[in-house]
Formats: sequence, C-alpha cells, structure tokens
Amino acid sequence: MKHKLVTIVLSVAVIVSLLAIGCAPEAAPGEGAPPAAPEAEYSWRFGMPFIGQQLRNESCQLFCDLINVYSDGRIKVEFYPDGLLGTHDEHFHAIQEGSLEFSNFAPYVNLIPGGMLNWMPWTVGSYDEAAAAYAPDGMLFGVMTDAWDEVGGKLLFYTPMGPYGIGNKLRPLKTPDDFKNIKFRVSGSLGFVRTIQNMSEGTGLTCETIPWADLYNALERGVVDGCWSLWGSLVEERHMEVLKYYTALGFGWDANNVVTNKELWDSLPADLQDAIWRAGRMAEERDYEVHRRAEMGFRKTVAEAGVEIYYPTFEEREVFREKANMAVVWAELCDPWLDEHYPGQNMSQKLQDELARISAEVAGA
Repeated sequence: MKHKLVTIVLSVAVIVSLLAIGCAPEAAPGEGAPPAAPEAEYSWRFGMPFIGQQLRNESCQLFCDLINVYSDGRIKVEFYPDGLLGTHDEHFHAIQEGSLEFSNFAPYVNLIPGGMLNWMPWTVGSYDEAAAAYAPDGMLFGVMTDAWDEVGGKLLFYTPMGPYGIGNKLRPLKTPDDFKNIKFRVSGSLGFVRTIQNMSEGTGLTCETIPWADLYNALERGVVDGCWSLWGSLVEERHMEVLKYYTALGFGWDANNVVTNKELWDSLPADLQDAIWRAGRMAEERDYEVHRRAEMGFRKTVAEAGVEIYYPTFEEREVFREKANMAVVWAELCDPWLDEHYPGQNMSQKLQDELARISAEVAGA
C-alpha cells in the first residue's frame, strides 16, 4: 500500500512530461512547422456540479487533458467547474440521457439505488485504506460498477477528499450526548443519515435534508446548527467561517464517482476506452496524493480561523462507533440490494469482511 502511494510521485512526473510535450510552442511558419493537428473526432464536456473544490477540480481537469494526450488528439474534453452546467441532479440526468459525457457524483440512493455501498460509515478511515478499498480490481469497485450500470452509468474512477468529521455551532462534540438538540444537515447518503441518527439517538437531534451546495448559507442563517464535513471543505468551501466546533471523528470517507454514459462507453473502440481509463487512473492517483498532502495545511488553516478542533481518542471514537450500530444499518440498507443483485452469494458479509481485512492490514503495516 505504501509502495502504491510512493509511486504517485513518479506518476506526477510522467504527467508533467506528457503535458509539456503537448504544450510545446509551435514552430514559426517557414521553420519546418508540422501540419496542423486534425480536428478531434469527439468533442465532449465534463461538468463538475460542486462549487469551490479546487483540488478536485484540478484533478478532473488533468483527466480531461490526459484524455487528449492518450487518445492522440482524437478526443477533446472541456471542463466546466463549479456547477456551470447545473445542479448535481441535473448533471446526473444529463449523463443518463447522453447530453453530457463526464461528471463527478455523490452516489445518493435516490439516484443510484446501490449508492449507499460506496461509502458506508465506519469502514474506510485513511488514505491507505481507501487506496486499497477503492482499487479498480477490488470488490467495492466491482459492486459500484454494477450499481452505476443499473442506472446507465459507467464508473471510471474515484475522487477522494478524505475523512468526515462533525462540525457544529453549539458546543464541542466529545460524546454522543453532545448531539443534544442540534439541527443537523443530512443528504441522500442514507448510510450516513442512519449512522448520525443512531449515534445521536435520545439526544433530540433533528435531521434537515439540504443540498451540499446550500450548506454554507444554511449554517450562516441558522437553518441548521451542524453537519458532517471534510478538512478540505472546511477551507475550500469556507465551512470554517460558519462553524465554531469541529470533531475529527473520521466516521466516514469521501469518495465521489467520476462517471460517463454506459452506452457511450460501450460504443467506443478499445483503444479509446483504454485512453480514458488510463487518464482516470492518473487523475485518481493525483487526487489521492494532493488531498493527502494538503490535509495538514487544511488543519492549520481551520485552527487559525478560530474553529475549536477536538481529536477524540481511540476509546472515545469506539463509543460513537458502537452506538452507530452498523450491523443494523447494513442489514437495513445494503442487504436487500446486494441480495437482489448477487443472490445466494452472501455479498454483504463478504464486502464487510473485505473492508475489515483491509483496515486491519493497513493498521498492521
């Protein structure tokens, strides 16, 4: 696992070399200038529905640029960041109907029925674990490939932003009792919702479903008092400006999906599929590395902004984990979909065992 992350540095060097070749200045007329490059066979768009995620945007821009390089100019992809092409759900439906070629999604279950399996809480807890759990040859990638296939999408790669903690405006969160009477923002990620509901049971916490893009304003106006958030989002999306306390609970892992239209993918020749796939691998590796490196800087920035940060001990985290009652959450949300799509294979237990194995292996490395 450590070897895989170390090789990212070499991968970045290769990327720089490739892009440098593509960006070399053209020779002046009369100086042996090569003929103009032929017009691309495919002119596509990549829409990013999320606002302000600079590092993720850079990785997705790299993906677009590398597709042009690896396809020898046959595919040109223009990147549209910060919701320029619409909302998250509008991007999803555009991918489904084929009017948009690439996008980055949080696989909410109202859109992707199997999407809760993408990031069940209390499974993945570090970049090393994520690199193994979300590997293209891994069990989880295979399951999510099937989940996207069900709704007409083709999963290409992941864009991680790290561990989720809990932020709020009322008090430090050190025990489950500190959830008392918090108005908490949730989303369509039902695994996260059930986990928050279980961890806060009996405290009077109420859940408010609010789009991620509207979270800052909801916190600022007092519509909600708390939310799950990421180190990168605290800084890049300015959540630190509207939160007073942040507990680095690490109860969940962010791993958005970059997806294309399945019918479009199947129609491409093998060499162009390979070009897109290779670009995805390089962009994903870059995204892991830059977010992992940036996390310490994000922590410092959040602290300097005046947010009171609490780092729970292992024993304190275990209290939250136990109260989350994840076995019941898996049985309710995951087992029905898995049993339908993998009958007789006991896939839920296999997947949980595989994620536990990866966690133990990384901890012992």
